[in-house]
Amino acid sequence: MMIEPHFAFFDEESKKEIRRATLKAVAIPGYQVPFASREMPIARGWGTGGLQLTFSLIGRSDVLKVIDQGADESVNAVSIKKLVKHTTNVSVTEKTEEADIIQSRHRIPEKELREDQILVLQVPNPEPLRKVDAREYMTKRMHAEDDYSGAWLILFEQIIKYGRISTGASHPVYVNGRYVMTPSPIPRFDNPKMHQSKALILLGAGREKKIFAVPPYTDVESLAFDDYPFTVESFAGKACELCGSTDVFLDEIIDPDTGERSYRCNDTSYCIEQLDSKEKEKVGSEYV
Repeated sequence: MMIEPHFAFFDEESKKEIRRATLKAVAIPGYQVPFASREMPIARGWGTGGLQLTFSLIGRSDVLKVIDQGADESVNAVSIKKLVKHTTNVSVTEKTEEADIIQSRHRIPEKELREDQILVLQVPNPEPLRKVDAREYMTKRMHAEDDYSGAWLILFEQIIKYGRISTGASHPVYVNGRYVMTPSPIPRFDNPKMHQSKALILLGAGREKKIFAVPPYTDVESLAFDDYPFTVESFAGKACELCGSTDVFLDEIIDPDTGERSYRCNDTSYCIEQLDSKEKEKVGSEYV
């Protein structure tokens, strides 16, 4: 007698347990919910938390997109797509607007997400207070008591040392006016995309066994002082050399021979879409 293998890698009880933790995370925005992180066929720290969320949520008719630091074709993204495809046979895409579930490492897509989409972020270090106190029970107490003085002190020390807030990624955010949360190692450029996002944002840390969430239309405010306001990376005067975009996160590319600097969209699928759009406009204008 043939027994059909479990859909989406996990058995149903495992998926139910992860879903229960996810529901609690959605009900308490920004709160880190412990869960029984499963063993995965990839190393911890390579997206096991996000992958477990994706496996627990994905359905047979869903379309999946996986990106790693803005790229669909990186080793991490390709490996995760292959694993999900092999165990579910769902459709995969590189176009943001076609995806039902978007699993990402280190970036939020440039294209605004919709209400019917879910963004799953991979998180290596979910505790924003770990630098304040290494003890788990102490960080839990600080969250419970709404004591985030240590997080503010870290930002203050950066200003004293560098004259500005120097966080490059994982800049902490206040979620729903209650919990301070790490937004995963996304650049500061992406923090504002979390505020009042139409899509559900789920964050999973497999090694640390935590799930947390930002429900749709939730207030997300980046920590900053009144006299040192939060700022994103500036690309003023720069544009993507391929598609010409100026209002996106850009990668700096240095020619090893000449030392010349150029810039390209970090979100590769967005760049391709812009190029396709301009090519269609060019073709259309030729027939006008």
